[in-house]
Amino acid sequence: MNIIKAAQKQSKAIKKSKAIEMNGAEMVLQSLVDQGVDTIFGYPGGAVLPIYDALYQQDRIKHILVRHEQAALHAAEGYARSTGKVGCALVTSGPGATNAVTGLTDALLDSIPIICISGQVPTFLIGTDAFQEADTVGITRPCTKHNFLVKNVAELSSTIHEAFHVARTGRPGPVLIDIPKDIQFANGDYVGKNEVIIHTHYKPNTKPDMAAIEKAVELMANAKCPVFYTGGGVINAGSEASKLLRELVRETGFPITSTLMGLGAYPANDDQWLGMLGMHGTFEANWAMHDCDVMINIGARFDDRVTGNIAKFSPNSTKIHVDIDASNINKTVAIDLPIVADAKETIKAMLSVWRKKGYKADQAAIKAWWERIEKWRAINCLAYKKHETIIKPQYALERLQHFIDQDSRKTYITTEVGQHQMWAAQFLKFEEPNRLMTSGGLGTMGYGLPAAIGTQLAHPDALTICVAGEASIQMNIQELSTAIQYNLPVKIFILNNQWMGMVRQWQELLHGERYSETYTEALPDFIKLAEAYGGVGLRVDNVDKLDGVIEEMMQTKCLTIVDVCVDEKENCFPMIPSGKAHNEMILSPDAEKFDKSLV
Repeated sequence: MNIIKAAQKQSKAIKKSKAIEMNGAEMVLQSLVDQGVDTIFGYPGGAVLPIYDALYQQDRIKHILVRHEQAALHAAEGYARSTGKVGCALVTSGPGATNAVTGLTDALLDSIPIICISGQVPTFLIGTDAFQEADTVGITRPCTKHNFLVKNVAELSSTIHEAFHVARTGRPGPVLIDIPKDIQFANGDYVGKNEVIIHTHYKPNTKPDMAAIEKAVELMANAKCPVFYTGGGVINAGSEASKLLRELVRETGFPITSTLMGLGAYPANDDQWLGMLGMHGTFEANWAMHDCDVMINIGARFDDRVTGNIAKFSPNSTKIHVDIDASNINKTVAIDLPIVADAKETIKAMLSVWRKKGYKADQAAIKAWWERIEKWRAINCLAYKKHETIIKPQYALERLQHFIDQDSRKTYITTEVGQHQMWAAQFLKFEEPNRLMTSGGLGTMGYGLPAAIGTQLAHPDALTICVAGEASIQMNIQELSTAIQYNLPVKIFILNNQWMGMVRQWQELLHGERYSETYTEALPDFIKLAEAYGGVGLRVDNVDKLDGVIEEMMQTKCLTIVDVCVDEKENCFPMIPSGKAHNEMILSPDAEKFDKSLV
């Protein structure tokens, strides 16, 4: 016992000798540096001025001045989503923190790891309705993975390190750290990330139960009509997870589909890829989901936009669900075989068991299953009728993809929210993970432009394109100023139909064509707007000129807006109406006639 006590004393002495005294603001920056942060997005205010003063006196972290706190969070999301790192934002108290709520909620629903540092009034003023005081911890509790209020400078650095652990571990998500102004001024001993003891009880299981893996692989080997259903959890598990997924899919010969958040985990040009599933997914993906006998869900949470009517969702399948978040299991859909684990570790284990036991898929059954799928593919559900002069939004994206394919740069796509978002998911081809940044769960208009800024900063030599609608882009249009200030050559590709397109579509199909407040009658001149901020503005309203304008956009070296005037009445199909099942899809009138004998 004496030896143990002596060792403990020696350990404490070592830790104490490593301590460096600094003030709270300096601790914040040192903690971020220790965690590998090189960029932070923020907007200054009274309650964070000590941190901004510390930022001014260092050169290890680059601060990006946004024009609105919501944009800071979305930019951090774009940075995180495109790199796999933790994104960081810095906001002041009161309205600064409340403006950040949308970005925090967006990151929570889409499992994006970000750290938001918010300033707070001094501890002795908390609860007094002081100037720019808000109960930030109370407000953000339901829209963060976890949050902290630091009331002692001695706990500040360890709290920040713990916050990073929570944000990036298990199912990623946003964490907020609320720091009163007096704590930022106070002096204390800094604790490095290697010295701090993480006290959190949050220790998610990452390794799969091998007995469950054995059962899952046996079900897969005996399946007649299987389908892989993958989501953002595969991408969050890292690039190796996507590589392993490709091996597993090709080795089994099974078809694979994905949620919006999972696009890119499996290459879109592969024959086994069925396209995205869900409300605006492909006919073949949704019918395969409906008719499969074994569903292998890896890293998706059975979102309502994917499942449709729960009572009719994939009614005859045995459901395997792999998710690192145990709370997602049986939350909305009854699961036959749950596996709570990291996607990468699970896919690796599945591959190992499949190979070790010499499993082979039932070739005759799989062949028959593919024959059914090919009949569904023949419907050509993404077909649309081209026009000689009017630009169809689908055609605009097909031509954009053509020029992306010819470009040697890595390409990253962000989107705003609406019809253009779904068309981008349908017509742009994602071959690699972390190349699509979009707001899935929250559906946040105003996400795309700041996310593109964060993405471009993370990948300065890459081609970053924000696919937008003329309504959604205006939600955070002030961030054009941010892009100009930091010389970011972001391309904004606006599909301008002069309507809030997705809302108009629902009003047309479900509300008797009563177009209530969806027509935008006072649109800006996007060319003049781009030029007013110091960028380049281009417009095209004729099919013959589209290629030339896209080519010009690809060659610009600065912020560029392309205003693509598209068909005002085009709808996004296929579409599963709210509350309907996968086999109740509405098809485009331009698709092949659906023969019910095919199913």
